[in-house]
This record gives sequence, structure tokens and C-alpha cells, in this order.
Amino acid sequence: MTDLRTAVIYYSATGSVYAMAQAAAKAAEHAGSEVRLRKVRELAPEQAIAGNEGWAAHAAQTQDVPEATLDDLEWADLLVVGAPTRFGLPAAQLKQFLDTTGPLWGEGKLVNKAATSFTSAATAHGGQETTITALNNTFYHWGCLIVPPGYADPIQFQAGNPYGSSHTSNNGTTPPGQVELDAVAFQARRAVQVAQALKTGLAAA
Repeated sequence: MTDLRTAVIYYSATGSVYAMAQAAAKAAEHAGSEVRLRKVRELAPEQAIAGNEGWAAHAAQTQDVPEATLDDLEWADLLVVGAPTRFGLPAAQLKQFLDTTGPLWGEGKLVNKAATSFTSAATAHGGQETTITALNNTFYHWGCLIVPPGYADPIQFQAGNPYGSSHTSNNGTTPPGQVELDAVAFQARRAVQVAQALKTGLAAA
């Protein structure tokens, strides 16, 4: 074990991003990090959720996953953040949580953390890359060091997204496959390695 602490924070409506978050959390843990897996608060009305079978089933499946708090961000050395794409931007539920981080930002408590992001969209070219870069815009403001997967592992030549892991759900009919799960696992392992080097280097400086 290292002394690294990782917060995997996500929003998922029907399960695609949740599956990727689970893979990221497991990989980070196997890489030696202590991990918190946290979902953000749901904003949609119960009636809307109940009217979508997949959404309702996923809400019931993950009812015991703890909700993210500002303490999770402050606690972590590494932030792994995932959200579905909504019109090329992160889903409102995740964005709303990010919008509550002003107090931590104002006190400089997010500076020099490592951060990386991932997403899922309903269609190919549905905004995967713009969602990841939009998430990264928040990390710039926080003063984080962004860790992209790049093409630093053979899995990336199959997954094909150097910005961050992504998945195409084909309008919710296709869950993440082994390539997507292996890609986000690699991304998490790489982020743990970089975050640990960053933490060690800062402590020695």
C-alpha cells in the first residue's frame, strides 16, 4: 500500500458510468491507493426516474453507494471524475456538485491534486471528448494537475481516446465492454502512479 488517497466521484443514470467508476476504483485500489467510491446527488424528480425502467433499476441498485461530499475532495490526493455526456457537456448532476466546491477552491484546498476524467454518451461522436475537456476546465481552476491516459498503454490503441476513457452506449442498449473497462482501469492506474510521484515530490520539496 502507498499513502495515496483516491476519490472516484461519478454520476450515472442507467449504469454505464457506474460500471466504469467501479473499474476505476478497483484498479486504483489494486495499484495501492485507498479509495472512496462516491456518487453525486440525483437532481431529477422521482416521477421522471420511475418512468424510465433502466433509470429506476439503476437507482435501486446503487441506493447504498454513499453520496459525494466536499470532504471527499479535500481528503483525496487523486480525483477520478466521471459523468455521462449531455449535449457535449457533463450531466447536470455532476456539474451541480462541482459548483458547490467554491469554499474549497477559495481556501486553496484543491491545489496540486492530480485529476482525471471519463465519460459515456448515447451515440458515437456524441460529445465524449468535449465532456472530458469540460470536466478538465474545472480542474484547471482548482489548480490540479490533469493526468490523461494518452496512448501510454496498448489498450489505448483499441479504446482510441487519449483525453480520457469513454463509452458509447447506443442509446442505453450497450453496457461498457472489456475494452472500455480495461481502458478506464489503465487510466486509474496511471493516475495513481503520477499522483503518488506528485505527492512524494511535493513532500520532499
